[in-house]
Amino acid sequence: MTSWLVARRHADGSASAWNLANALTLLRVLLVPLMAALLLVDGGQDEGWRLAAALAFAVAIATDKVDGEVARRHDLVTDFGKLVDPIADKALVGTALVLLSVLGELPWWITVLVLGREVGVTLLRLVVIRWGVIPASRGGKLKTVLQSLAIALYLLPTPDALAGWKPGLALGVMLLAVVVTVVTGADYVVSAVRLRREGRREQAARERAAGRAVGPLADEAVERGRRG
Repeated sequence: MTSWLVARRHADGSASAWNLANALTLLRVLLVPLMAALLLVDGGQDEGWRLAAALAFAVAIATDKVDGEVARRHDLVTDFGKLVDPIADKALVGTALVLLSVLGELPWWITVLVLGREVGVTLLRLVVIRWGVIPASRGGKLKTVLQSLAIALYLLPTPDALAGWKPGLALGVMLLAVVVTVVTGADYVVSAVRLRREGRREQAARERAAGRAVGPLADEAVERGRRG
């Protein structure tokens, strides 16, 4: 494994896109439609297929943690990984939420709110990219953990022995995840406003400095013209 990790590099020493970290990311992408297909068998009522869907989701979540560690530890960070990794994450969570709502197990307002937040943050990053990169939210990891745990609880089949408390537990964890999702989204908005304000201030300062530098040169050119 180590030789495969290290050997696939470009002439300049940078990691090739074909490496273990990116392979794990692609595996997560492939697990999204698999999880969806397993969940929808028999309208989501078959306990065996639901368990398989939950396992597919769990494996996908595990690859999200492992691919990042492998990339950092073996210097396999690539532009491909930076692009595809967040797409895979959002596709996994988004697909699970939408399908749970389609099956009538998760309120649509939760799905719309969570996905709206993700789309909003992504657009916000693009809007302020000229000023810099918005730092990761302090509660981002907690949001991911809570969302993953809540979705896993919803995906797992509910035997009769657990029917009295599992649905309530799943909803409770999901509501907590929604709260953290909204709070971290607001944190991104505040960070974006601050980043834009600081960026515009620095730009104005550079323009003033450039103006002061050009001013004396222009005056000198005018004076030489008069003498000529």
